[in-house]
Amino acid sequence: MTDWHEVMRSVPRRSFTPEVVWADLGPGPWARIDRGADPDEWERVVALDQPLVTQFEDGAAEGEGLATSSLSMPAMVVRFLEQLDPFDHHRVLEIGTGAGWTAGLLSERVGAGNVTTVEIDPGLSAQAGARLKAAGYEPEIVVGDGAEGRTDGAPFDRVHATCAVAEIPYAWVEQTRPGGVIVAPYSAGFGCGAILRLDVLGDGTAVGRFAGSADYMVLRSQRPARGPARAWPEAGDRDVRISRTRLDPRSLPLGPGVVDVAVAAQVPGVISRFYSEPDGATLWVLDRDDRRGSWASVDYEPGANDFEVQQAGDRDLWDEVEAAYLRWVRWGRPGMERFGITVTAAGDEVWFDGAVPAPVRRARARGRGTCR
Repeated sequence: MTDWHEVMRSVPRRSFTPEVVWADLGPGPWARIDRGADPDEWERVVALDQPLVTQFEDGAAEGEGLATSSLSMPAMVVRFLEQLDPFDHHRVLEIGTGAGWTAGLLSERVGAGNVTTVEIDPGLSAQAGARLKAAGYEPEIVVGDGAEGRTDGAPFDRVHATCAVAEIPYAWVEQTRPGGVIVAPYSAGFGCGAILRLDVLGDGTAVGRFAGSADYMVLRSQRPARGPARAWPEAGDRDVRISRTRLDPRSLPLGPGVVDVAVAAQVPGVISRFYSEPDGATLWVLDRDDRRGSWASVDYEPGANDFEVQQAGDRDLWDEVEAAYLRWVRWGRPGMERFGITVTAAGDEVWFDGAVPAPVRRARARGRGTCR
């Protein structure tokens, strides 16, 4: 297997880091790091094993709003590339060029002539191309919709996405040779996402398992509804159903990453938010696509025997999530490696030990988009 740490020494992240980045250096807002104003601090932060945000709101804002492009933390980049495991001379399709660093790493490993990288943002693409050329690499750089893959150059031996997906674009499967591999952050809904490695079969399907947690920015066309959690209750006049639960709601967001996969597999079409304070916490479960959709909130109070649940809309989302969590407990708290997914032209199907844990087949969406 490739020693990716050695590859990183040949292709350092600093060579692909913009002059200004934002980092999470503690409580409070993102810290803006400007190389021109403080070169020593820039060098220190770039060397940290943490993500660096390079763009907000698709380039429309600076330092606030939705982070839409970043340089991933090196340890996570290694984990994904180890799952990808390209061989000498493999043709690799990268979805989401971003700053260009991963394209540089792949070029060092398999040769730049074997790497195609797709980026929807023309500005990011041009900047990445300049950095790659300065580093001595000239892969094929395409400005376009990464969800459509790249017909030219197919079939690819490996497809590597640097953005999370709620469903695998089927074009990636179609453009990967039988026996090839697709690696992507998978974020179907509840909680954070997970590393997914898919093996492409010869019958138009791909199958694989999850290999650890991964919290990445979502494919542009698959981004969920935005706004603070309170925006769902405020979106319209709806009857709120109040009940109680004895399940500590912190068990889900503070539990192992497999909880996110297990619940997302059984409760499709939701996102979650968790807010914690010294004197309590609130877990929200929200309709993924529409702020006028169903929502639920559960308030944790230290020392309480049970906790208040509020739910509204067509679905009792907390009841669904609680049942899914307790079903995972009943299964014996299995690890993430026992969950997997099958991808076909009809959609995605998440399974546990080969059996579908709930009717979670998702019809393939018509809309397409790409990350960043």
